[in-house]
Amino acid sequence: MEPDRGEVTQLLRRWRAGDAEVETRLFELLLPDLHKIAERCFRRESPGNTLQPTALVNEAFIRLAKSKGVDWQDTGHFLAISARVMRRFLIERARVRPDIIFLPMDGAPEEVLGTRTPCELVIAIDELLNELEKASPIQRSVVEVKFFLGLTDQEGAVALDLTLHTFQREWSRARRWLFDRLTRKP
Repeated sequence: MEPDRGEVTQLLRRWRAGDAEVETRLFELLLPDLHKIAERCFRRESPGNTLQPTALVNEAFIRLAKSKGVDWQDTGHFLAISARVMRRFLIERARVRPDIIFLPMDGAPEEVLGTRTPCELVIAIDELLNELEKASPIQRSVVEVKFFLGLTDQEGAVALDLTLHTFQREWSRARRWLFDRLTRKP
C-alpha cells in the first residue's frame, strides 16, 4: 500500500523539528520504498556477499536518524537522500573490498568503462557527482535515481517530484556531462 505522501511530509517536518516519537511511524511508512531502493542497489551483487538489502536499509536509516538539520522537503526528497546514503555506504564498503560489485552500472557505454573496473567506475562517478552537484543539484539527483538505482523515468520523476519531461531532459543533460568527463583523456 502506497503511504500517504501528506502524512509522510508532516512526519518528516515533525522529525526535523526534533520529535523522535514520529521516527517509528515514519520508518514503517517508508520501509517498502527504502527496501526497493536497497534491492536495486543489490541487483548485480555477487552471490557470496553477506550484506543484505534489509541490513542496508537499517544502516541507511540509522545514518539518517543521526542527521540533524536536514530540511526534509517531502517523501521524494527523503527517498533521494536515502538512496544517496545507501550508495555512500556501499562505496565506502567497496573501497575496502574492491572485489565486490554492489552498485548497478547498467547502461554505461563501453567507452566509459575503458580500463576501469566496475568498482573504479563507481568511485569515479561518485567523485564526479560532487562536481555536478555544484552546477546542478537536480541533475545529480536524477543521475543517482536513474544510474545508480535503476529507476524508470516515470519512477524517478515521481521520486524527485518532477514532470516526466523535466526528468528526461535533466537525465539527458546529466548523462552527456558525465560521459564526456569519463571519456576524456587525462
